[in-house]
Amino acid sequence: MIIFGTKGYIYQLAILTLVCGQCGNPSAHTLRKRVSKFTLFFVPLFPYSTKHYTQCTFCGVEHQVPNEQAEQLLAQSASQVQQGVGQQHGANPFAQGGQGGQGGQPGGGNPFSQGGQGQQPGQGGNPYQR
Repeated sequence: MIIFGTKGYIYQLAILTLVCGQCGNPSAHTLRKRVSKFTLFFVPLFPYSTKHYTQCTFCGVEHQVPNEQAEQLLAQSASQVQQGVGQQHGANPFAQGGQGGQGGQPGGGNPFSQGGQGQQPGQGGNPYQR
């Protein structure tokens, strides 16, 4: 007796911000790839169908996307991620260290920290600390 069949796999490739064709809202869309594979004795052997879909996270509608357009959307999301990493690596006012006047400089540091600011009791600082 030979047991054969199919099994489907879904891979999430990217999350994009697009305007939905159904509801008209600019929202996040997930780009997914569905791969159907032929199985023999419950072992997946080879894919026989590959389709790309986008799903709106606002209304939930799915649209099938041609493979060429899916590759373009994937390249677009990769470029957005690279640009975002470059911008985030700039000046961060909440970073610990070099910037923002840390370490006892006037106007910098954490006003609620214990010590490190050079203030004596009774000379300002935290009124609840004795």
